[in-house]
Amino acid sequence: MLRVKRLHTFVLENFLPIFLMTFLICNFILVMQLLWRVAEQIMGKGIGISVYLEFFYYASAQWLPTTLPLAILLASLMTFGNFGERLELLAMKAAGVSLFNIMKPLIFTVTIVACCSFVFQDKYLPKAQVKMQSLIASIQQKSPTLSIPEGAFYSEIEDMTIYVKGKDIKRSLLLDIMIYDFSEGFENVAVTLADSGRLRMTEDKLNLVLTLYHGEGFSNFDQKQANTAGIPYRREMFRVKELIIPFDANFTRVDESAYDNSHISMNTQELRHIIDSVGHRIDSIESRKQSQFTERHFMGRDQQANRQLLSMDSLSKVAKMPLFNPNVDSLYHALSIPQAEQMLEKSIRRVESARSDFEYLKASLQRDNNRFRRSSIEYYKKFSLAFACIIFFFIGAPLGAIIRKGGIGMPAVVSVVLFIAYYLIDTAGQKLVKSGEWEAIYGMSLSTVVLLPLGIFLTVKAVNDSTLFNFESYLAVIKKLLNIKILWRFIRRKLSRFFRRLKQKNK
Repeated sequence: MLRVKRLHTFVLENFLPIFLMTFLICNFILVMQLLWRVAEQIMGKGIGISVYLEFFYYASAQWLPTTLPLAILLASLMTFGNFGERLELLAMKAAGVSLFNIMKPLIFTVTIVACCSFVFQDKYLPKAQVKMQSLIASIQQKSPTLSIPEGAFYSEIEDMTIYVKGKDIKRSLLLDIMIYDFSEGFENVAVTLADSGRLRMTEDKLNLVLTLYHGEGFSNFDQKQANTAGIPYRREMFRVKELIIPFDANFTRVDESAYDNSHISMNTQELRHIIDSVGHRIDSIESRKQSQFTERHFMGRDQQANRQLLSMDSLSKVAKMPLFNPNVDSLYHALSIPQAEQMLEKSIRRVESARSDFEYLKASLQRDNNRFRRSSIEYYKKFSLAFACIIFFFIGAPLGAIIRKGGIGMPAVVSVVLFIAYYLIDTAGQKLVKSGEWEAIYGMSLSTVVLLPLGIFLTVKAVNDSTLFNFESYLAVIKKLLNIKILWRFIRRKLSRFFRRLKQKNK
């Protein structure tokens, strides 16, 4: 029967509320960062509050795997910092409980969180990402809200610019209106002036109706229809005139099926299939092209015109006389000028042909390479983010036990610094993978390889109650290393052992 110790429940009761609080705060900060990045594209569209709530929901789900490691780091730092500051950690150790036993329930909890993070990324995150991208695309395609300012040119309507000098809010009138219509091109712009006007939207929200009062319009004659060159433009005067302006104000959602083949919409099994199939196709094309290039340019023992092209080693076995390597420069200078020029032209043509073949191969494989790398990044990213939860716990918990500083001040600073370092390292690894310089497994595990030794080092220091920030101990070690006498004794001892072993081997 599983029995939960009172110490374990005490540790969990202190950790879980802090973890929930830090998770919500970190997730909100990351969502706001995404909102600031796309604010210019989604703001001012006249969209209802439900659409923005949907945006926040999918954005929170999209940032959840990234939020979990940061929340675990900050929560573990604060929890063990509080234990150390309130001398609870000292009391536990005085009672004979090791730090590892104190951390045991949290290790189990963080492992469950890491597994849940991977399952979420595999099963639910692709759907959330597809809905998020389709929602952003739908908002971007929607026309902006019609809000014509006073004393400024408004150009949010396609092929048209409107200037309004003032507004009469009581009578819902726009005063001193100037309209520039560019639908026929900038060379044939039509200008309309009016003393006042009213603007309204049709019931289907597909068109604007602009009613103008007491004005005139100017437009160029079409050159094909003009009879005389003495009339450069046409002038029209009106008392009342209505303009129908196409302006779709409805919110239409983008079809989500457009993202079905994207790497963000696939789980690990589908990404693994894409990586294997696309990688095999790239390798087969490159090997086939390499073989064709070798056969065409005589770079191996290949068939050419039903003749076997042999290497120097094969010829030396069957030849009666020893072979020699001819001097290419002397052979070239032995040719006549027309023969040398012909040979150079032929060589240049072959080099240009090989270069064009390689450029065409690179262009044809560019799309497959990009798909292969993006799918590989998304595949290994799911594992690295899940494993980062465990690594950050083994960094935060020992570090909190060492610094013994609770609250949110110092732990927040340390957590932000460590997470920024992790983010920069992970971004650098992704760039190396996208450029093709590194394999995806190496680039996406770079942050793990860098931070894992730090977690092991801090855990060992905390378990052994070692002084991490006692600089005098580090200075003592450096002085010992720089002491010439001690260094000479060490070198002489090693040399004497080496010569002693050497003599024993000779005997």
